[in-house]
Amino acid sequence: MAPGAVAPTKHTNLLGGREFPAVTWYKDPGLRKLYLLLGTVIMVSATNGFDGSMMNGLQTVPNWKNYFEPSSSERGLLNAILSVGSICAIPISPWLADWRGRRLAITIGITIMFVGVALQTASVNLAMFTASRFLIGFGVSLAHGAAPLLVTELAHYQHRARITSLYNTTWYIGSIIAAWTTYGTFRIDSTWSWRIPSVLQAAPAILMMSFILFVPESPRWLIAHDRADEALDILARYHANGDRHDELVQYEYTEIKETLAIELEVAKVGISELWATRGNRHRMLICICAGFFSQLSGNSLVSYYIGDILTQVGIEDPETQNIINGCLNIWNMLIACGMAFAVDKAGRRPLFLISTGGMCVMFICWTIASKYAVENGSKAAGSAVVALIFLYFTCYNLAWSGLLIGYTVEILPYKIRARGMSVLFMCINLALFFNNYLNPVALERISWKYYIVYCIFLAFEFTVVFFLFVETRYTPLEEIAAYFDDPVAEKAKHRVEQAIQETTVVEFPSKQEA
Repeated sequence: MAPGAVAPTKHTNLLGGREFPAVTWYKDPGLRKLYLLLGTVIMVSATNGFDGSMMNGLQTVPNWKNYFEPSSSERGLLNAILSVGSICAIPISPWLADWRGRRLAITIGITIMFVGVALQTASVNLAMFTASRFLIGFGVSLAHGAAPLLVTELAHYQHRARITSLYNTTWYIGSIIAAWTTYGTFRIDSTWSWRIPSVLQAAPAILMMSFILFVPESPRWLIAHDRADEALDILARYHANGDRHDELVQYEYTEIKETLAIELEVAKVGISELWATRGNRHRMLICICAGFFSQLSGNSLVSYYIGDILTQVGIEDPETQNIINGCLNIWNMLIACGMAFAVDKAGRRPLFLISTGGMCVMFICWTIASKYAVENGSKAAGSAVVALIFLYFTCYNLAWSGLLIGYTVEILPYKIRARGMSVLFMCINLALFFNNYLNPVALERISWKYYIVYCIFLAFEFTVVFFLFVETRYTPLEEIAAYFDDPVAEKAKHRVEQAIQETTVVEFPSKQEA
């Protein structure tokens, strides 16, 4: 669908043009259990949020600064090395998720992260601390590459957009825990002022590891690996409380199976599949832009270097800096989570456009206020910077927090979903590496003038979003291909309809008969 076209008007209880009863998840036993389990899976994003906020907080902790005595470039490397670890894991992540399943990829990633957290907590020098962060980045990347796939492929179609949008907002849960932990420990006159936040970084991972064995595998992955019987069982258990003959379950199963068959017929072998068709090139361009824009919008300045920004405008007290950091993360979570529930009603394109345009306006105002605070020593301008940071992140969280994952994962067909998300994460980590290495040096050398770069780039982002991003609301996962690959989508739709006419119930032989 071209930019500016009318958004889909189908209600969320329509699937393939057929109406199914609307489902309230908390009144349905199967969905209650499913979303409880998926609630632990989406905590993968919380580990990333914990790290960013923890490093933000540690850089305001006197004992950490005195113990390691990092220079500006070394602080940049400490933050950027996490992205290096993530980038190194990205080629492995989609292969592992597609080969051995989403759950195993998450489990392996969490295990590697545990090793990194243990090493970070026990660090006695800067080299050891840096190495530990590489391992944390590597492990989180493996888990992060599989978790959103599992969430979107298991969720009920009526709730998919909301829960996948919630996935990335849990970043703020980890961020809040880390921010207030460092606020509580920065007064400790020993290395435990930073070792306690370090060890707590494992908390979200412990929660995930405790439940991961109970989380079902993706039915789409099972069907793709000739385990259709298991896939039908999972769809029935969680979407219809065990009823294999349920009409919705039958439709979902048939649509997934036939769509995967079509994708297999037209797919090319190898990485070239990502750009083999016009539709895939469009998808990849969206993923690349979304990955870079999500981190090159100025948000990483605050996410990793809020201490430097506040010191720059005259707010130098470590306790005050930690309080602002903690309150900002609570505010961010409230806005991001609230907007995750509005993605279907508001639409993807309007949210992205309002969010990006709003960020641009707020960042221009932030730049002006910073100029007066730095050059004139204005306390009022310094306070205005704090207020504008809150307003800027309000705009950011309208779309870029939740829809960064929720939108990109839904536009990718199963065959390239894992690899497409790896492209997204590669771009995110490249942008993070660039930001985290450059930001502290640029802030130190050119001060508020550095913000002008982000003002210009945000205007560029708005233009790209306007012309590139496609509206997908109220569209089931297998049917989103219609906005990118019309011939393939129509062929898949015809085969699904034919298959449903031929059989209303999919039966499998019992184990004894088999």
